[in-house]
Amino acid sequence: MMFDGLDSSILGPAFAAGLLVLATHVPLGRQVLQRGIIFIDLAIAQIAGVGVIAAHVLHLGDNGFAIQLVAYGAALTGALLLYMCERLWPDVQEAIIGSSFIVAACIGILLLSGNPQAGEHLKELLVGQILWVDYARLLPVAAIYAMVLIIWRLFHGEQRPLLFYLLFAITVTASVQLVGVYLVFASLIIPALSVRQCAAGAGWIALVLGAAGYGCGLVISALLDLPSGAVIVLSLAVLGLLFSTCRGCRR
Repeated sequence: MMFDGLDSSILGPAFAAGLLVLATHVPLGRQVLQRGIIFIDLAIAQIAGVGVIAAHVLHLGDNGFAIQLVAYGAALTGALLLYMCERLWPDVQEAIIGSSFIVAACIGILLLSGNPQAGEHLKELLVGQILWVDYARLLPVAAIYAMVLIIWRLFHGEQRPLLFYLLFAITVTASVQLVGVYLVFASLIIPALSVRQCAAGAGWIALVLGAAGYGCGLVISALLDLPSGAVIVLSLAVLGLLFSTCRGCRR
């Protein structure tokens, strides 16, 4: 074990990033389950990722504002198209979402086909670089999440499909650049899925489960020198399964 890896200056910001992600992804994830559009986060995240890749292909890599503009523009456009598909073809919405994900993924691969660092770019998009996060980078993300939560509460986002899609796109675009596609999906679905049968306090229980998953995953990955994103996903899955199993046994 590598106890030297338990560095609070690295694990602290990473854990804070996880808590920020969970603050928005738990309520959005419960809404995703309720709507039955499980893979929308993968689709929107991949579309936002294509925006980031396109920005680099257009040689905008040194302009952070331009990259964010392209990423959010791509994600919001994708969200609007998926919202229109839901209105027009609700019976095949999940199939359309899945198709959107694979199409966006293939576009990303084609855009990176001539890039010698394509593998590294794809890995960063999927797994993320949560251990490279610092507190300064979290400030703008926290501001975006705060805006999303305030609008969600004030305008009852769960009751307004268009607002849900737009806020979802904004949130996922920020998150995927922070923690990667895999952790975005896991943070949205696993805690919400684990508490689906809880009558009271489900949101808070999901937040606690998510925080425990991030905490355990970061510590284990530091001790064993393993990829943090993958370990956190597995920690979330194990804790969610244990909670669901224990709750089922008590019932």
